[in-house]
Amino acid sequence: MAGALLTMVLSYLLGAIPTSAIAGRIAGSDIRSQGSGNLGSTNVFRVLGPKYGVPVLVIDIAKGAAVVLAIAPLLGAASPLGPTGIRLLAGLAAIVGHVWSCFAGFRGGKGVATAAGVFLALSPFAMLAALIVWIAVFLSTRYVSVGSMSAALVLPFAVAVEAGRKGTEQSLPLIVVAGVIGLFVLVTHRSNIARLLDGSESRFHRPSKRER
Repeated sequence: MAGALLTMVLSYLLGAIPTSAIAGRIAGSDIRSQGSGNLGSTNVFRVLGPKYGVPVLVIDIAKGAAVVLAIAPLLGAASPLGPTGIRLLAGLAAIVGHVWSCFAGFRGGKGVATAAGVFLALSPFAMLAALIVWIAVFLSTRYVSVGSMSAALVLPFAVAVEAGRKGTEQSLPLIVVAGVIGLFVLVTHRSNIARLLDGSESRFHRPSKRER
């Protein structure tokens, strides 16, 4: 159990690295007081543009993939949870760290990018299907939140299809965790849902030079 605990703690700490806040400091801006105030890559895109938004997005995805591909196998190899179980535990810890970062007053993003990294490592074809859904919904609505929630809802079904075709061991835990993460993403987007319902949700646009 010591290996599993260490895996969980280190995965949380890696996930908790506040890349958006760091990017804001580099740019001389406090992301928490601008745009939506959210410490996620979407708000960085809105406030600072792709120069900062793209690296933040890539790093947030990489955090999720790294705990699954590196931390879990190295530290939790002997865990009774098994190889899939320890990877799932690491992934969940990283997502929690991203949403409630101990380095940023337990504030953070909404977990979408880090969750994408986790499932990119665990179930890449399912993640590709979810990405296609995200792109299609985003391009048709221009709402990042709607694209993210749609992708999150599709993910468990895509995981089930991929696991079934591959005959993946412990496919049920993968599907269950994908479903839990999908619901979790809906919860972290509850304010977006409220704004969508009252018509005040902002559509995505790149900031002009005057806005930056």
